[in-house]
Amino acid sequence: MLNQLRLDHANMARMLHVLQLKQKTLVSGERPDFQLMREVVDYILSYMDGFASPLEKICVERLQKQAPEHLPLMEQMASDYRKLKPRLSRLSNDIDMILMDNVLPMDIFAEALKAYLDAHRAYLRHEREGLFPLIDEHFSEEDMEELRQALPEGAEQELERLQQAYPELYAELRGAEVPSM
Repeated sequence: MLNQLRLDHANMARMLHVLQLKQKTLVSGERPDFQLMREVVDYILSYMDGFASPLEKICVERLQKQAPEHLPLMEQMASDYRKLKPRLSRLSNDIDMILMDNVLPMDIFAEALKAYLDAHRAYLRHEREGLFPLIDEHFSEEDMEELRQALPEGAEQELERLQQAYPELYAELRGAEVPSM
């Protein structure tokens, strides 16, 4: 189960890397593929909805019982994760505006995208350095099974759908290193 979490973590890091490449395209003055960005953002928003709630609920419950000294870390991580969604939702709305040919200052959009990417990468770093070791140390086999069943199915299938629909995304994901954070 922890391996699956690490794989999901790596996939999210790759998605963020794809958005970072598009952000750099914007900063260079070129127009990125906003439809591709729309798909990536939709994927991340969907995954956040299906992933964050069950993970947070189960981890907080377990750590309250088994490692209450780590509860402040979990609460901080949960708070940080909840703050990501409105930022990404605003970016999603901005992408919609751009796709409808509305005027939007690209420098402001690029800055907002970079700020979101930095925040999400910081969260992934906390996950890797803080949460995963706690799960490894404090979760029983039963806890891991409950966590596995609570996590969304279909994340890999959605990633595959995006890869088929957007060969450019697939190529970028294959070539995207998992950035060190």
